[in-house]
Amino acid sequence: MMQKKIRVLVIDDSHFVRTMLTEILTCDDIEVIDTANDPYEAREKIKELNPDVLTLDVEMPKMNGVTFLKNLMRLRPMPVVMVSTLTEEGAPTTLESLELGAVDYFAKPKQNLMENLPLYTDQLREKVRVASKANIVATSVKKHSVGKNIGKKDIQYRPNILVAIGASTGGTEALKEVISNLPADFPPVVITQHIPPVFSSSFAKRVDQCSQMRVFEAHDGMKIKQGCVYIAPGDQHLVLKKVNYDLFCQLLDTPPVNRHRPAVDVLFDSVAELKGRHAIGCILTGMGNDGAKGLLKMKEAGAITLVQDEKTSVVWGMPRVAYEMGAADKVLPLNKIADQIIHFSALPKKA
Repeated sequence: MMQKKIRVLVIDDSHFVRTMLTEILTCDDIEVIDTANDPYEAREKIKELNPDVLTLDVEMPKMNGVTFLKNLMRLRPMPVVMVSTLTEEGAPTTLESLELGAVDYFAKPKQNLMENLPLYTDQLREKVRVASKANIVATSVKKHSVGKNIGKKDIQYRPNILVAIGASTGGTEALKEVISNLPADFPPVVITQHIPPVFSSSFAKRVDQCSQMRVFEAHDGMKIKQGCVYIAPGDQHLVLKKVNYDLFCQLLDTPPVNRHRPAVDVLFDSVAELKGRHAIGCILTGMGNDGAKGLLKMKEAGAITLVQDEKTSVVWGMPRVAYEMGAADKVLPLNKIADQIIHFSALPKKA
């Protein structure tokens, strides 16, 4: 029996890019059923052809991709991969599109598009395959719980506790939900999110704006302090380094692990080794298996381990592998994770 092909509509104002994306995406399991050069044409073709996945350019005339996406997710939620140029200036717009419900984004190379775009063939096809299976309900659910723990007072935290979180596809929004619900004086949090280099700084600033804790893109040698969150920069692994009694961020340019740099496993291995039972590990939504082995190491070292459940994950890949490996103490919906992290970080109240 032949596998049903993933039917894609490519939306881009450049004829050249439409042609290139069509050639790149067309393969055994993906079919580009049509293209559109602006959102108005796209709207008619979506009604007529009912595609499985859209690729959507961010910058277009008549109506930009983000405005179109906002309307689309309100009226007809469906899997969308945003196509943007990989620049720091464009990062906030791309992150906004994930906030609005896009499953993922593909960053076009800035120079020599004709030569460089085909180098990303496997990456783009994989993003479309993941998008076709993504949980669109999870991407489009509006967050109503942000800030529910901000007023929590008089919590005594376990000495030396640290929280480590890993995420990938769908993780930028899931992380915001978790971090924005942690109190200002909460123990330190270290994070690896799969993200390109020029996006990680914008992402850290975005999370910082909606959080009581202070959120930073990690820099080499940064001291790890209470009330602070440290996010691995794109293209560098984040690990912990102990000097006397203090912990510091250390960044590594060592090879990718599980095809990723930063990799969740690299961070979790470091946390397991240096923090052991004084840690909490958590894997949120994401494609693949990165973090599962590291979470198991954390659990074996005495840490408490959590994973996000299938229903609220955009892609239940990384959490599923960790769960099936026996690495998770608890499987939780996204809106319960911050509460549980606080619960496990706190000292028991005296009777």
